[in-house]
Amino acid sequence: MRRLFVYILILLLSFSIITLFWPINDSQCNSQTFLTSNIPKFTVQASKVVVQPWRGKHHVYGIFMIPDEYKQAPFFVLSVKGAESECSQPFGYSQKYDDIFAQPGTHLIRDYIRTRTALRLILQGLYWQISDRQNWTLIFPQQ
Repeated sequence: MRRLFVYILILLLSFSIITLFWPINDSQCNSQTFLTSNIPKFTVQASKVVVQPWRGKHHVYGIFMIPDEYKQAPFFVLSVKGAESECSQPFGYSQKYDDIFAQPGTHLIRDYIRTRTALRLILQGLYWQISDRQNWTLIFPQQ
């Protein structure tokens, strides 16, 4: 019985390690090509960052205040220091998230990084780095 318990424990540990460190790239565009191109870019730092992966999915995100002219942008790149940059399409904007209110002429976007990516970075000792809002940037193609 004890041997079976050890095998199950090793199996669960192996699945956990694979889940945390398996690379995922389901970006809608090639962020590295965009970031290294000569296309003019508009960047904005996060207004607030929430890093609470122990609460489950969708608890690691940044809130960004974006000028209204970028509502129709075809895509943006989320860059978090220590994590890979991810490209996605704008979806869902609001005038209020958490305790942040949009200023006139702007809207708010909340963008997430994966919980497993956040857990991997925390295990690498980068919690304070990903908790710093200065390390979160949204990059849009210039309008």
